[in-house]
Order: sequence, then C-alpha cells, then structure tokens
Amino acid sequence: MMTENKIQIPTMAELASQGKTPEILFWVGCAGAFDDRYKRVTWSMIKILNQVGISFAVLGTEEICTGDPAKRAGNEFLFEMQAISNIQVLNGYGVKKIVTACPHCFNTLKNEYPSLGGTYEVVHHSVFLQELIDKGKIKLKEGGDFKGKRITYHDSCYLGRANDIYEAPRKLLESLDADLVEMKRSKKNGLCCGAGGAQMFKEAEKGKKEINHERIEDAIATKADTIAVACPFCMTMMIDGVKRKEKEAEIKVYDLSELIASAQGL
Repeated sequence: MMTENKIQIPTMAELASQGKTPEILFWVGCAGAFDDRYKRVTWSMIKILNQVGISFAVLGTEEICTGDPAKRAGNEFLFEMQAISNIQVLNGYGVKKIVTACPHCFNTLKNEYPSLGGTYEVVHHSVFLQELIDKGKIKLKEGGDFKGKRITYHDSCYLGRANDIYEAPRKLLESLDADLVEMKRSKKNGLCCGAGGAQMFKEAEKGKKEINHERIEDAIATKADTIAVACPFCMTMMIDGVKRKEKEAEIKVYDLSELIASAQGL
C-alpha cells in the first residue's frame, strides 16, 4: 500500500491478496501516471477519494494504455493487443465499476471494450464528482478560493460530442460559486483543442493557425481568469495556448478535480 503524506493508494493486487474488492477502480491513465502536470490531477482525485472514504484501488504497474491512441492512429492490431491485455487483468479482478479522469480512456473503456469481452460501468470523474456533491459526500467550503471568479469551461470532444456529457462539468463549476462564462463555441458547437484522434502525437498539418491557438482566443475573449478542463489532452493544449499568448500570469488552467479539491481545502 503506497502513501504520500499519509494518503492511501491501494492496488487491486494488494486488496485481492486480502480477499477484498473495492467499490471502484480508479483508472489513472498514461497522462495521469507519467505527465508531470497531470499527475497533480491524479493526486487531486486520490485526495478526494480518501476524504470521502470511498473504497477504491488502482492497477498500478498492471495498468497499460487503453489503446486509444493506437486505434485513432489506425493501428487496430495494437489497440486490440492492449485492450485484451487490460480486459484480462480487469476481469481477473472482477472489476465492475471504473472511474477515470481521461475522456479518451473513458470513451474507449465504455464503448469499445465490450465487443472484446470487457463490460464495465465506466464513469468520467466529472460525473462521479457531481454525484458525490449531490449525495452530500463532498462538502465545499463557504466562500472558497474560486467564489466570484470568472471561469470558462472547455468541452472535451470525447466527453461532449462523443458521449453527450455537458452538464455535469458545468454543475461542478457552479457549485464553486464561480461566475461561469461560456465561450462563443461551446457544448455541441465546441471547438476541439486540436489533440484528439491521435493528433497529439503527430506533426501539425499545414495551415494558417494551430487549433489550440484558435481555441485559446475563444477563452481569452470571455475575460475569464481560469480555464477549466476535464481531459489531459485538453489541458496540455490549453496551457500551450496560454503560453503562446503570453498570458500565464493572468490565466490559469485547472482540471475540474483540482478545483473541487482546492474548494475542500485538500
């Protein structure tokens, strides 16, 4: 059982050796495990799960990529190899419910694993956190850090258009008592950050402007000082856009879980 500042992070293997089955498996994802910036999102989720006392575990070194980038890039063979490997591990532990902070992992686990023998209840962390607030398990501080601040939310394509999840992220932001301002292109008309469909891993095609630079202009136009995201790809692209516009001192990019953890004083 790993700890950091006494935060408990049990693995499925450890719990299985004790004859225990957690309520949820928290799927960390490649970015959540290896990207320095997105590791902070992982820790925010872990802190929240510890705070509310939900029984959870991670796969640890047994977790490999869901295969989403390989599939989007057209390598179906590699995708199936990665997916089947994960499914064997998940089914071996009898996993029923998975929570993840990555829309790409969420979409792949939820919509593409069933045909390969992996059927689970898969929940994106925006929906999961909103459910915890609705149930009274997450209690936010009165007049928290983001009370009255202008926040704009960038819709992830794989969360929004691919899975029709638009309201949960916005309800989370409203629970912060923040001033939620929408970009001119939002929800079903939202503009991609430019990283989906394996675009993150290839050179940009010829054009007049990078997509994330176009998107960050939408965010700047709202005069928000905080951009909320719910995807590691979107976070990378939004942060890059903010730097491109030399707005790092004025505009910060946070994942939803970071905002909720901060509002809890975690």
